[in-house]
Amino acid sequence: MNSILFEIKNAVAYITLNRPEKFNSFNREMALLMQAKLDEAASLHEVRAVYITGAGKAFCAGQDISELAPSQPPPKGEEITIAQILSEHYNPIVKRIRNMPKPVVAAVNGVAAGAGANIALCCDVVVAAASASFIQAFSKIGLIPDSGGTFTLPRLIGWQKASALMMTGDKVPAAEAEKMGMIYKLFADEIFEEESKKIAQTLAQMPTKGLAYTKHALNQSFVSTWEEQLTIEDTYQQKAADTEDYAEGINSFLEKRMPVFKGK
Repeated sequence: MNSILFEIKNAVAYITLNRPEKFNSFNREMALLMQAKLDEAASLHEVRAVYITGAGKAFCAGQDISELAPSQPPPKGEEITIAQILSEHYNPIVKRIRNMPKPVVAAVNGVAAGAGANIALCCDVVVAAASASFIQAFSKIGLIPDSGGTFTLPRLIGWQKASALMMTGDKVPAAEAEKMGMIYKLFADEIFEEESKKIAQTLAQMPTKGLAYTKHALNQSFVSTWEEQLTIEDTYQQKAADTEDYAEGINSFLEKRMPVFKGK
């Protein structure tokens, strides 16, 4: 069974974390395959949005702990270390998501814990089923939040709430996550898949380069001063104005019709 499912439909690349019996927790094979599928989505012009979700009841429970403490010790030299997991698994995944020149939707269908939560939260649009939840589970085993969590979460919900959630490891139900600004919105479980896919499908029909430039500007805002950010906006606005989609947007407005963007 493939640990990552990948399908392209109507300009959306659907990536499904597929280890439901392990609550879609990551092992090495799954982490490397996830990177490969993100690369594939980034490279294909036909893909104009990416949708990430989980199979079964969970979105992603983070790291498969059995890989860290296997029942049978692996051959010498084949041990998986924390350093490897960060440098070769999770950091490359979140970097690919943030550098993806297309919008990425995280459709959190169930529990998102540890690295699973922080991978979801680094996406461009995060939606959740009403029954889903988010847990910064690291403190439960004596670790610190990774996968960019110490950077992303305080910027989403503020220093105090982020600090408390990281230290206590409290579970945050989707309704509370929406209220505190951790996620964009939630949907009732029975309509979650349909509604979350609608968001990805809508983004896939929008001006792809303009959305990419928006994403690049947001990324740079993390480290820029006010004056520097104004210069960044000027640069990317000029790039956006040179696209075919900008011309289509202007023409469709003047002609009083719906625009047909092509991601060019």
